[in-house]
Amino acid sequence: MRHAKSVSYGYDQDYDRPLAERGEEDAQKISLELQKMNIHPDLVIASPAVRTSQTAWIYCESLGYSKQSILFVKKLYSGKTSENFLAMLQELEDEKDTVIVFGHNPTVYYYMNYLMRDFNDDVPTCSTVGIDFDVESWSKLREGQGKMAFRLIPDMFK
Repeated sequence: MRHAKSVSYGYDQDYDRPLAERGEEDAQKISLELQKMNIHPDLVIASPAVRTSQTAWIYCESLGYSKQSILFVKKLYSGKTSENFLAMLQELEDEKDTVIVFGHNPTVYYYMNYLMRDFNDDVPTCSTVGIDFDVESWSKLREGQGKMAFRLIPDMFK
């Protein structure tokens, strides 16, 4: 998922940009939709950038996941390649069935495109895409194996 809308200033200190009020509202709406869908993460992974952390905290609150259990991965901010992202997923413990990853564009788009065949959708801020993988173990995950289960974007709820 891509972080929610951030403030439109402070690009000289991009890492520290917080969410805008609209971003907080969008994250609340989308995370409550996930709650209605009975989605509960076994693991949350996030870029440690301020706006991404704030988005993850809002989702965690809505979904009953401990904020202290978030796994922060700096490379999600600085540009983990699609191959490195897949390798990170392949190392996950198999009992972690539902994993939410919070990142940044354009890499979030690249990850989705790498994991699912023919993914061409827009990835506006706060885009949340569920991907199903028909594998017995994360270690068996391969490029293009994912199937989109759902796609939620803020404009769907206006």
